[in-house]
Amino acid sequence: MVRMVNIAVVTGASSGIGAATARRLAREGFHVVAAARRADRLTALADELGSATAVECDITNDASVARLREVIEGLDGPLTLLVNNAGGARGADPVENGSIIDWQWMYEVNVLGTMRVTQALLPALEASGQGTIVTVGSTAAFVVYEGGGGYTAAKHAQNALMGTLRLELAGKPVRVMEIDPGMVRTDEFALNRMGGDRSKADAVYQGVREPLVADDIADCIAFMATRAHHVNIDRLVIRPLAQAAQHKVVREK
Repeated sequence: MVRMVNIAVVTGASSGIGAATARRLAREGFHVVAAARRADRLTALADELGSATAVECDITNDASVARLREVIEGLDGPLTLLVNNAGGARGADPVENGSIIDWQWMYEVNVLGTMRVTQALLPALEASGQGTIVTVGSTAAFVVYEGGGGYTAAKHAQNALMGTLRLELAGKPVRVMEIDPGMVRTDEFALNRMGGDRSKADAVYQGVREPLVADDIADCIAFMATRAHHVNIDRLVIRPLAQAAQHKVVREK
């Protein structure tokens, strides 16, 4: 009897934590559906992984997410894992002059995008009898800081969304997990937040010895997703050793 390979969907898989997670889950034996907007990067990633499917997907667009669901329905195997990784931050302005456009974008991507993909794939996850949702949040989901109003508001809302979903799915075969990283140095997160200003992006990690990297988060996501299915890790908070709290960061001179 041929055993069907379990399918894992990773959003925001074209770079950073998403790409690292796709690679790690492929090593764990999943057929990875790598979803993101940048098709060229996804194609290269899928070619690298071998057992993977690249799907160009904008999680802020209903039709695009519907197409993602259709692709998954055409694959041979149960969908057992969704990693809601797509998200991001824009700007570091105080509330008094924050950009409404930036705040709208952060809510649309981090909250409504997570909701849109989860709604679309939840029936398949439940039908598998072994469904798991891992959402990549942030320590910004429970601690606010100056200049982070828009991002912390979005991540607080995303956390509330997942907490509510966990209650609503009680008794059904779908785990709802959240991983909340502190300082993670990737190629794009801080750069995008700072509007492409490399000096400002680099200053975020200035003097921080060994900030987390994408592979650290991917390692934890794989751990969470591969526990026995009766084990639900509600929330995993992960920070580098140099960061004791949101405002307590050791910086070497």
